[in-house]
Amino acid sequence: MAVSFVHVPAGSDFPLENLPYGVFSTKANPRKRLGVAIGDSVLDLSGVASFYPPEVQDALNAESLNKLMSLGYTAWNVVRTKTRELLLKNSVLEQNAALVQSVIVPQKECEMHLPAEIGDYTDFYSSIHHATNVGIMFRGKENALMPNWRHIPVGYHGRASSVVVSGTPIRRPLGQTLPVDGQPPVFGPCRLLDFELEMAFFIGGPGNQLGERIPVEEAWKNVFGFTLMNDWSARDIQKWEYVPLGPFTAKNLGTTISPWVIPVAALEPFLVDNYPQEPEVFPYLKHQKPFNFDINLEVYLKPENSSETKICKSNYKYLYWTAMQQIAHHTVTGCNVRPGDLMASGTISGETEDSFGSMLELSWRGAKTINLNDGATRKFLQDGDEVIIRGYCESNGVRIGFGECAGKVLPATPFQ
Repeated sequence: MAVSFVHVPAGSDFPLENLPYGVFSTKANPRKRLGVAIGDSVLDLSGVASFYPPEVQDALNAESLNKLMSLGYTAWNVVRTKTRELLLKNSVLEQNAALVQSVIVPQKECEMHLPAEIGDYTDFYSSIHHATNVGIMFRGKENALMPNWRHIPVGYHGRASSVVVSGTPIRRPLGQTLPVDGQPPVFGPCRLLDFELEMAFFIGGPGNQLGERIPVEEAWKNVFGFTLMNDWSARDIQKWEYVPLGPFTAKNLGTTISPWVIPVAALEPFLVDNYPQEPEVFPYLKHQKPFNFDINLEVYLKPENSSETKICKSNYKYLYWTAMQQIAHHTVTGCNVRPGDLMASGTISGETEDSFGSMLELSWRGAKTINLNDGATRKFLQDGDEVIIRGYCESNGVRIGFGECAGKVLPATPFQ
């Protein structure tokens, strides 16, 4: 088994088999740089760019991952292979002690930033269990899934400008709600603030030109890597505004992603069969290649000045629609996608109550209470609550982790 010269603690999210990408800075050097996580450290790629082929050096010296994303999967494999070589014991890097001192940075000294300049953000609705649960709540068991749901990867266009990196506080939004059906709406702070357990991937490669499409069997070449996501949702605002055009201000208050982007190559050992689809989908959505992953997902809720409680345990493998199908459907009209575009899964819920990926489901629209370790209960999020999402794959002693996707709820700003 290959070993890195950089110490990797037991149970670390970031062994040599992972090598996720992020963007970081330090107090000593406030310039944003590309980094690769290894154990409790970060390899500064700008400091070792000269070891890589000339065609990727500019991308490694950039301040975001967009240039690297645009180079395509062949270049990604070249960078990953060379990075691994540099981090191995007895590598040319280890033999240069002065260089090691400058390019191996403790994570605790790093400020993490958004990994890419996000041009567009699309959020899908790809968990059949989540869609079924929400449908039962609002329409009953007989009409749980809308007629189109098993035929197309349903989605909506979100707000890229309010995507933030883990650790960024989220302020409770103000908005219009309809507390009592048949009565006039009211204006004020959201009362039913929720999280949504999601994952997302970044588009890579050159993308496609307007008017062209990406064939489903080729779509995997456009997936740079995956990250954790919390799509914060104002349920009471959403209920009032979503007719007839769907989510708007209930979703643009903030979307949190984890700072590390895990390459598809690191996840390939954890491939599982694609979710069975019935009825048969249209040819433009069919693909034989497995592109579903056994990724354990956990959500923790931490009230202010208290300990955290695990309130959900789900898995990426529960998604009905694959990322390849999402790309194929997104571009079948000729819509052009670009490197750095973000595409999210939608809430990922499993079959059991403890795997429901939102408080809307965990509390079943407020009919149940969620018990916390300190004796408190919740139905929806309160001010001061921190939501922490963690994800990892694990097999044969190898753990591929995603780090944390965390955000704390701040009180609403009083309306002037």
